[in-house]
Amino acid sequence: MSGAALSVETAPRTARQARDPLFLLGSAIVVLSLVLMVIGPWIAPYDVGRPTDDIAVPPPDLAEVPGLLYAVITGAPHEPIHWFGTDTAGLDVFSRVIAAPRTDVAIALGANLASLVLGSLLGLLAGTARPWLGALEMRLSDLVQAFPVFITGMILVTLAGRSFTTIVLTLALLYTPIYVRLTRAEVLTQRHRGFVDAARALGKGEAFLALRHVLPNALAPALIQASVTVGFAILMTAGLSFVGAGVRPPAPEWGLMIAAGADQIIQGEWWTSVFPGLAISLTVFGYACFGNGLERRHAR
Repeated sequence: MSGAALSVETAPRTARQARDPLFLLGSAIVVLSLVLMVIGPWIAPYDVGRPTDDIAVPPPDLAEVPGLLYAVITGAPHEPIHWFGTDTAGLDVFSRVIAAPRTDVAIALGANLASLVLGSLLGLLAGTARPWLGALEMRLSDLVQAFPVFITGMILVTLAGRSFTTIVLTLALLYTPIYVRLTRAEVLTQRHRGFVDAARALGKGEAFLALRHVLPNALAPALIQASVTVGFAILMTAGLSFVGAGVRPPAPEWGLMIAAGADQIIQGEWWTSVFPGLAISLTVFGYACFGNGLERRHAR
């Protein structure tokens, strides 16, 4: 009786967990950002670096959108459409918004991949090597994290040069301590598990145990954190560009677009900054939902 009741109570809860709407929404946003990172510049209706003949054109009114969509689908003659308007240079905002993931998301993914690999290896070393070495790594991590992340990133990028590679390496350095701590904590737990002791009893060396058994089982928290940290890296990339320490113009990048349109907001030209700002918010929200969903599944 109790087993039947348990199964009846568990089934609806499991079904609700499987239909996690925020995780599904986050997954869709993540996939969309990756697709736009790959093909965004190619599907943009206008050249992202070439001004059009229309300057400071507002986006279409909502009442006009159905008619414009019908004209686009049927191929009927229509005036050039700028879905998100144009900026003061005549650049199509919609084209630049959907092309920007080639920069923002690519930098965020590259930085997180580098910091994940480096931080996981350093965390493994800190958790398996001599205690003094692990303590030294932790103090170095404390030193990196003691300074404001944005200010440190701005200084490093300014000193090293504003290039794609420099921004990736700077963000990787700033996010590495996160993965060092996560991996080290999990390694300290995994290295004394029964399957590790069994392999050790068979005569396997400590290096083999660390790489073959401990590290693969200690990566789950770091991988979950990576999905959330991508959103932080996107915000950091846009923030650096906004203050003039990130990607160089006229590259299509969300932070640059917000900075370029900030002065026009008080003149009523809100669309040049609002739409890239919404794109950042939606993307970061999507990666956060995706990461939280992964964490809930791992906790089961």
